[in-house]
Amino acid sequence: MKEEKLLTLLKALLQNSRRSDRELAKAIKTSQPTVTRNRKILGKYIRSYTIVPEFGEIGYEIAAITFAKTKGYEKKENEARMDMARKWVMSQPCVIFASNGEGLGKDAVIVSLHKNYSKYADFVRECSTTFAEFFSDIQSFIVSLKTGMLWKPLDMTYLADDVEGPL
Repeated sequence: MKEEKLLTLLKALLQNSRRSDRELAKAIKTSQPTVTRNRKILGKYIRSYTIVPEFGEIGYEIAAITFAKTKGYEKKENEARMDMARKWVMSQPCVIFASNGEGLGKDAVIVSLHKNYSKYADFVRECSTTFAEFFSDIQSFIVSLKTGMLWKPLDMTYLADDVEGPL
């Protein structure tokens, strides 16, 4: 039963994390102290409370998904390179996600937002230069945030209908 209440609260927060504990309690039909207590328990499942802006309206023109293929190195050398990569992407405010993965013949991905094409080109150039010895191939897919056909905007609220236990 406790897990079900946590899941219900998580879904309500995904739908609108700006609501007060009192408003959440009313929405999920429980008491405000229960919501407050359960929100603390959920803390380990929630990375951050943030907004998802209309990126095109606040000055971003391009979203880019950049794929890369890493070169094979020995484990110890590779760990040092991965640490360098982690530090570099963390220092880039335009990067909103970066990870290893697989597909399309690549094993790394970076998702980034850029104010204009010039800023995007600078980013790719810096990425290519910084990781010249680490990546053997870098390719990007870019999306205009000002024009084009938007089928479904980026938003976490959709997940509320898909989240299931266990927590």
